[in-house]
Amino acid sequence: MDKKRILTGDRPTGKLHLGHYVGTLANRVRLQDKYNCFFIIADLHVLTTKTGKKEIGQINKNVRHLILDYLSVGIDPKKSVIYRQSRVPEVAYLSLLFSMLVTVPRCQRVPTLKEVMHDLKITKPSLGLLTYPVLQAADILMVKAHLVPVGKDQESHIELTREIAHKFNEMYGRVFPEPKTLIGEVPTLPGLDGKAKMSKSLGNCIYLSDSEKEVKEKVMGMYTDPTRIHSTDPGHIKGNPVFIYHNAFNQDKEEVEELKKHYQAGEVGDVEVKERLAKAINVFLDPIRFRRAKFEKEKNLVEKILEKGNQKARQEAQKTLGEVKEKMGLE
Repeated sequence: MDKKRILTGDRPTGKLHLGHYVGTLANRVRLQDKYNCFFIIADLHVLTTKTGKKEIGQINKNVRHLILDYLSVGIDPKKSVIYRQSRVPEVAYLSLLFSMLVTVPRCQRVPTLKEVMHDLKITKPSLGLLTYPVLQAADILMVKAHLVPVGKDQESHIELTREIAHKFNEMYGRVFPEPKTLIGEVPTLPGLDGKAKMSKSLGNCIYLSDSEKEVKEKVMGMYTDPTRIHSTDPGHIKGNPVFIYHNAFNQDKEEVEELKKHYQAGEVGDVEVKERLAKAINVFLDPIRFRRAKFEKEKNLVEKILEKGNQKARQEAQKTLGEVKEKMGLE
């Protein structure tokens, strides 16, 4: 029996950060032996918020960074299909067909639309941004994915994908599975500034490719308990980003519990807690940095991975679109 399928991916808007790792990358690495995995470099999705020529000119460079991040955390192109969305034109056709099955009010109810508009100060969303989840549904259903590892903020998008799959199957005959979501162990990692979410657009990230020095500087400037004036004041653990990060990345759980106890009792200062955190994060990132440096030296590696992945993804897309058109009577 064939393995079930996964599709997930990222917009090439820059390097990936720790929030991406806990939200989805760790699950991707863990599941690539159990599922047939498709990892999409969603360059068309970039255009929903970045349409300037200069910004578009950054996409190729960012695609390279993204694939190097994938390889550095352990995604294996021999086990998984890594491809570029724009090189599979069938997905645009499928998205157009799906757009006929979704109302404008339904798209407007997707919670992340308001979040993106707020974060990027967009007062009037483009039609492309409004229908972003429909194109995402086409990406997912094009390869007939059964499972979608995503960060918690994307869960509502996958709900719309299920609705589209269900409606299509009901109207025209079964073609698509109704995919499930898989949320990471740390659903949302707060930003360094204490904001609800680590985000490239907000500039509050630790990147997987950051140097040891960069990590320490960022950690030492992190937002912590605002009610704590002196190191001898009892501190709060709940909701404190520094301890959320300790829980996620410090492998010495005994040390973490000791720090929590002393922090709550006013027996350890923020500086020491942050220094311990910087050390723990750097221990976590060291093997990732090592692998990235090795892959960066391999000539034409990214191009070869994409050439193979694009071809495989397009074969799947053509097959799926053929089934869709036959079911709808468009052939």
